[in-house]
Amino acid sequence: MSKQHNQRRKKFSIGRIFVYLFLTLAALVSLFPFYWMFVMATRPSAAYNSIPPTLTPGNMMVENFKKVLNQIDFFGGMWNSFILCAVVTIVVLFISSLAGFAFAKFKFPGKNALFVAILVTMIIPPQLGLIPQYFLISNAGLLDTLPGVMILFFLNPLGIFLMRQYIAEGVPDELIEAAKLDGCSNFKIYWRIVLPIILPAFATLGIIVFTAVWGEFLWQFTILRDPEMYTIQVALAQLSNTNNIDFGMILSGVFWATVPLLVIFLLFNRLFISSITEGSVK
Repeated sequence: MSKQHNQRRKKFSIGRIFVYLFLTLAALVSLFPFYWMFVMATRPSAAYNSIPPTLTPGNMMVENFKKVLNQIDFFGGMWNSFILCAVVTIVVLFISSLAGFAFAKFKFPGKNALFVAILVTMIIPPQLGLIPQYFLISNAGLLDTLPGVMILFFLNPLGIFLMRQYIAEGVPDELIEAAKLDGCSNFKIYWRIVLPIILPAFATLGIIVFTAVWGEFLWQFTILRDPEMYTIQVALAQLSNTNNIDFGMILSGVFWATVPLLVIFLLFNRLFISSITEGSVK
């Protein structure tokens, strides 16, 4: 009995209670901006600057969203963003996993130097390459097209780094050597052995890439000028191009444009957590 009592006391120790309180407070602080955005999406524009701030939802959610639909092609922008993010995510996962597999399990001249060069590109601000990249896309005839936006995101240094680290730790060398003895080609080893093992890492990188491309604005705004090709971020920017800014309308559009990200995260939440826990165990 005393042993069980000590275990219960340890389980509900003061330190653990403080940890849970801190995590709860951090979660509430993180969720508050999204909640406030939802509140403003249900209120008239005047509530945006009200003192004290309005913290309870109103009854104008439908009305504000109708204003959004009257101003922009909201669902067309959502569809374009979904196509853009889905294609980029799939291509990045494929390229990054192949590159990570090569850097983790193969030896070739200049491997370390090439890997370092790829990582160095992560510290270069993307704005520095905006003008030359624009001219390249223009000369290729890809302005006002989704492929013109996509191509810039296909090579992802962070994805290559994450996949290289995960494959190096998660895929045993003995398993690869055994597959080679059975006559498997390098690509067959990747497809049949490596790919099933790194699925949790796929979920993590997929969520990172999808949300990053969904929220990116500058490159999409630079390339896309045709309203039919607008992604949701570029389309939402058109809501503030008037003298009288309707904050309720704008935040209604932003709120509904954020919902798909929550859905994507919830769908792949289990694999995402699995990737984190496996990494902590290793």
